[in-house]
Amino acid sequence: MCIGLIPKPIKLMLRRQVKLHGWYARLLQTSGLFYGFPSPAKLQRLYKSTVIYQGKILAGITDNEVSTIIVHVIPNKNSNADGLECTLDYLASLDCELLVRNTSGYDDKIFQNRGLALLSHKKFQQSEYSSLLVLSVGERMHPKALNALFHNAREHQAEIVYGDSDSISKVGDRGNAELYPDWNPDLQISTAYIRSGAMLLGKEVITNWFTFYFKSSGQLSLALWLVSSYFDKIRYNIVHVPLVLSHRYQAPGTLEWSQLLASRLPKDAAMSSKKDGELVSIQWPLVNQPKVSLIIPTKNAWELVKVCIESILNKTEYSNYEILLIDNQSDEEESLAYFSSLEMHPKIKVIAYPYPFNYSAINNFAVTHATGEIIGLINNDIEVISPRWLTFMLGHVLRDDIGCVGAKLLYPDTRIQHAGVVMGYGGGAGHAHKYFPRYHPGYLHRLACSNNYSAVTAACLLVSKADFWAVGGLNEQDLTVAFNDVDFCLKVQALGRFNLYCAEAELFHHESVSRGMDDTTEKRQRFESELAYLQSTWKDVIAHDPAYNPNLTLRRENFSLKESNEY
Repeated sequence: MCIGLIPKPIKLMLRRQVKLHGWYARLLQTSGLFYGFPSPAKLQRLYKSTVIYQGKILAGITDNEVSTIIVHVIPNKNSNADGLECTLDYLASLDCELLVRNTSGYDDKIFQNRGLALLSHKKFQQSEYSSLLVLSVGERMHPKALNALFHNAREHQAEIVYGDSDSISKVGDRGNAELYPDWNPDLQISTAYIRSGAMLLGKEVITNWFTFYFKSSGQLSLALWLVSSYFDKIRYNIVHVPLVLSHRYQAPGTLEWSQLLASRLPKDAAMSSKKDGELVSIQWPLVNQPKVSLIIPTKNAWELVKVCIESILNKTEYSNYEILLIDNQSDEEESLAYFSSLEMHPKIKVIAYPYPFNYSAINNFAVTHATGEIIGLINNDIEVISPRWLTFMLGHVLRDDIGCVGAKLLYPDTRIQHAGVVMGYGGGAGHAHKYFPRYHPGYLHRLACSNNYSAVTAACLLVSKADFWAVGGLNEQDLTVAFNDVDFCLKVQALGRFNLYCAEAELFHHESVSRGMDDTTEKRQRFESELAYLQSTWKDVIAHDPAYNPNLTLRRENFSLKESNEY
């Protein structure tokens, strides 16, 4: 049964039945209804097309300057003798000078019996070699992988380079591809998506403190995150090659990721984990408990505003905030009366904006009246459902490396409305995992875990006031209604920040209830004009969104593989 066909009064009642919605969401997750995710059989067919396409690209890489390389072999708790043989066969096939660092847990003699030269830790520290590949037992690389990694490292002056991965059977069948985004530090800390198959280049990178963290795939994952985080003064250039270069003969072992992270987080950070400690949620420290200015524009729509404001006041755990209700020429008597009553509340200010509707201009105007150092852009059709929504979002936005922070927004039937913005959907931008069930993990756990996206929606967005004005606020000349939030996020990202989707902040979004749809000639023309502005201004990001893999489809917001005719 489709929730969209249920009468509105019953839907409102069902919305409050959390357990019932959870059960329904889990049914959706297994059925694939509403978000159109392909069946396993179709995915395998799509992946065969991907393999053929990528094979042509790899065949065209003629860079053969791979001379000497150190391969650091790390353990895999799931591996057995077959997995070890798979890795040894790969190493023995390499036609370059090869030195092996063995931390796999297997006896050195097994490697030596295959003619592989071992490099002791002492000699490794004294060596001058500048190329190191981290490989897990039970894993092998594509025959052209080293060429592809070196080629891209030279082209982009990378110090760390990695590709995508899949699984491979005894007879060579490939599937279960993991197609990664470009370097995504928050996905790394949430999921440790890069566990092996990474190449380190340069003596400094290899001999820095990397050498102390390579006894397991989890330790490699930790090292990769640390060198890109704001804890480390040195930032390395990490480059992603969007080709499947690593093949897992056996599934990777568990990481116990949360245990590895615990000692490296700030003292006041709170961490929780799930999936046997492999997925991590972090509440980052709230330095000095800063004031947040929550800006809610509206014209009339007092009932929506009432739900929004009361949910903020009654359900938000973090208390140091103000609400700025921006009244854009309301003329309904009930709305005016309600807004007037709000002025008595110590946390609420009602400010008149007596000009035609311009979403960008309204918010820019509102920020000039905000007394908080953190700005929250909130639609009037938002409803708080998780008490710690602001606590989690604020913890992220206070980090030096983070710009805009968005939330997990749900339709009233609990399907996903927003969980990050992907550039290129519909030729412009769209919402990742739209219509997925609330409790679905998403592709690479990107729905369940906080991670970086190029943009997030301003229906619920936090940003520092300093960053807001550093990019000139929202574009009120060219983007009065649509895409102003995407444009704003991309400008903040250009400051050197990462934008972030916060999976722990869950709110309902009764989308476009108050403004209505773009169903007139004038509105359609305005939308087309704003889309054209986005496409011309941000054509490079639309052509290659660093938070999205180019082998994934742009026809749907479901992270499916591309069809053969999309390449």
